[in-house]
Parts: sequence; C-alpha cells; structure tokens
Amino acid sequence: MKHIPTIARLLLGLIFTVFGANMWLHFIPIPPPPEGPASNFMFAIYGSGFLTVVKMLEVTGGVLLLSGRFTNLALILLGPVVVNIAMYHFFLVKGGYEMPVVLGVLSLMALFSRKDLVGTIFAAK
Repeated sequence: MKHIPTIARLLLGLIFTVFGANMWLHFIPIPPPPEGPASNFMFAIYGSGFLTVVKMLEVTGGVLLLSGRFTNLALILLGPVVVNIAMYHFFLVKGGYEMPVVLGVLSLMALFSRKDLVGTIFAAK
C-alpha cells in the first residue's frame, strides 16, 4: 500500500512526458477530433500556440514527477491540465472518458500522498 502513491506519480509522469513530447516527435498517431465544438476548440488552441504552452507544461510536469524532485510543483502545474482534459472530454467530445478518469485518479492518488501540499492548499489564512 505504501508504494501506491509512488506508482501513481511515476505513471502520471510517464503519461504526461510521452503524450506531451508527442506534440513535437509524432511517434503516436493523433486521430482528428470529432466534428463540431471539439474540432473548433482544437483548431483554436493549436493555431494560436496555446497548445504548445500546454504541452511544454505537460513535459515539464511529467519529467519532474518521474524524477521525484519538485513533485509539489509538478502536481500544481499539471492540475489545471488534468481539469481541462476532463472538461474537453465531458463537454466537447462527450466520450472517451477513460483517459480523464485515469488521469484524475492518478492525480488524486499522487496529490493526497503529499500531505504538505494538501495542507498548504487548504490552509485558512
């Protein structure tokens, strides 16, 4: 049981490093988004350069999680990315829920093992 947070951290780091690096290295084929709002959204964030910044955050956070250094910073960088991936699938694609659920569970497992970060986030001052 004590190794579960470490496994979650490493899996999360691997996922974000691989899928973030895929933006530039193209080793995993990316299917086109479904027509409609999801396609418009992807066109807008890709064309504006916003997706490049998100992918840089993904790679940075993933490498930090894999290294085990600055794990709190990595979780803070990747938290909004996980939320946006979930919102994209729930509101725009309306399908493909596996990835956001896996990312959410791994993120929560890694987050709640970091008592110092959780305490700081919910500190009332």
